[in-house]
Amino acid sequence: MRIRGLSLVSLLLLWIVAAYIGADPQVLPMPWALAGPFWSELSSGELPFHLATTALRVLWAFALAMTLGTVLGLLMGVFPKIDQWLDPWLVIFLNLPALVLIVLCYLWIGLNETAAIIAVTLNKIPNVTTIIREGARALNPDLKAMAQVFRVRRSIYLKHIILPQLAPFIAAAARSGVAVIWKIVLVVEFLGRSNGIGFQIHLYFQLFDVAYVLVYSLSFIAFMLAVEWSLLQPWERRVRRWRQA
Repeated sequence: MRIRGLSLVSLLLLWIVAAYIGADPQVLPMPWALAGPFWSELSSGELPFHLATTALRVLWAFALAMTLGTVLGLLMGVFPKIDQWLDPWLVIFLNLPALVLIVLCYLWIGLNETAAIIAVTLNKIPNVTTIIREGARALNPDLKAMAQVFRVRRSIYLKHIILPQLAPFIAAAARSGVAVIWKIVLVVEFLGRSNGIGFQIHLYFQLFDVAYVLVYSLSFIAFMLAVEWSLLQPWERRVRRWRQA
């Protein structure tokens, strides 16, 4: 925790030095110059509203991408024929630019919430699938043979044998998923929504107001860092504990 704090302080000092050298608050204001815009947006309720809206989209897309990606990755890792059939699809979607999927979803479905969530989910599913597939391929065959010998029920086999082995891979997919999803959500909002952090950044970009762009950007970055440090990293350490025992 101490090292993280020092790292953040060094980043803040770098910002101050860059702002001092640039000497143009219209391009890069000092950190304390954001206090006024931040309080203005917070007290008006604009910042909490748009922050909550974006967080909800991130949550929906994350839940859908993790669920579908985990199922597909497990199937592809366990069943070679399914892997051979779906692998070309996986490669295509892995290399398809996020912007293309976003634009196509808006064109085909419309400028609505459904299109936004689907676009973000489709962008993340291939990454989750790839990570989980590698985890499924690394499952211990001896444990599978033991379960077959003792005729372990499928529900127990899944809960006590498969999931503990997949847990580190699921945790890795979740951490990388959150980091990627919220960035894509901002692009989705930037291009076609009427609320959210991405929409506000687009609005103040048009007004060339760097201070407000930084306020909204840093607010959501702080929110996601809180999620990462308070939820995802502790969970990842917990699910990896059995490997270190």
